Amino acid sequence: MAIDAQIAELKDQWGGRLVILGHHYQRPAVLRHCDARGDSLELARLAASRPQAERIIFCGVRFMAESADILSRNDQWVFMPDMTAGCPMANMADAALLTNALQAIGAGGVDWCPVVYVNSTAEVKAICGQRQGSTCTSSNAAQVMDWALKKGRRVFFLPDEHLGRNTACDLGIPDNAVRLFDPRKLRGGLSRSELDDCRVLVWKGFCIVHLAFTVEQVQAVRQRFPNARIIVHPESLHEVVAACDAHGSTAQIIRYVENTPDGGTVIVGTELNLVERLAQEHAGRITVKALHPSLCANMAKTTEASLLELLEHWPELNRIRVDEATKADARRALEQMLAL
Repeated sequence: MAIDAQIAELKDQWGGRLVILGHHYQRPAVLRHCDARGDSLELARLAASRPQAERIIFCGVRFMAESADILSRNDQWVFMPDMTAGCPMANMADAALLTNALQAIGAGGVDWCPVVYVNSTAEVKAICGQRQGSTCTSSNAAQVMDWALKKGRRVFFLPDEHLGRNTACDLGIPDNAVRLFDPRKLRGGLSRSELDDCRVLVWKGFCIVHLAFTVEQVQAVRQRFPNARIIVHPESLHEVVAACDAHGSTAQIIRYVENTPDGGTVIVGTELNLVERLAQEHAGRITVKALHPSLCANMAKTTEASLLELLEHWPELNRIRVDEATKADARRALEQMLAL
């Protein structure tokens, strides 16, 4: 029996007691078996809204499955087909580094609000919750940052410096009020006066996939497709975002493509699997091309074979479990975002 037929048969046996979720960056061979596809938080919330689902399979990377475990009930079990599928950017900010950083910047008596991108570990989200901070997505980062600033607090944004800087720019915060914090240097590599003068600190971290896009690529596309519109993800370099027509989260990129008038051309700077899928879905109506072919190696670790292996054996090692104390604090940070 073909592998796709074996997966379908096992899914049928579980029925509504099983839900398989797939991130937008997964390959088509995996996504065809998923009951829903979306971005990380959208899928985590969807899992929590399926009360009949006893088991949740998250085809993505580890921090996404952790969010699903945080938001789901204790009697719902979350699994990943490949436990080595992590996120290098999320790993750039761990709990120990963040705790030390908050102690260092808090020495001046300033009220810093941690704003943690959902692309982070459960432990980092938990520290954010303990400090009355909030998580954010690339869609609502500006709203969350604005909320913190209007409360009279300063923003410590992590772990993606580029999303943090681009978001601050969107809010009209001047460049000299935004500082880069290097967690491996004393006080982040900043003087006390530099800390005192800034409104937003951005953690030194980045997404490998979105750093692949350059201003030179944008300029080359302008010459080749002078009438094309170019949109990139806000995890891209600030100068790349500034050179494009638009920037937005995965969901916003999808809507941007959907709203492009017939006959138009859209150049997209994000993970290649999503760009190719958008090109197929809109073929014959508009032209969709990648700014540059950039793939997430960790997303690619999930395959039909690993999904089938999980469905056949349900190994305990593939289960995602966030401890209750961490879960409670992390949920507080997620719920603060949802309340906005």
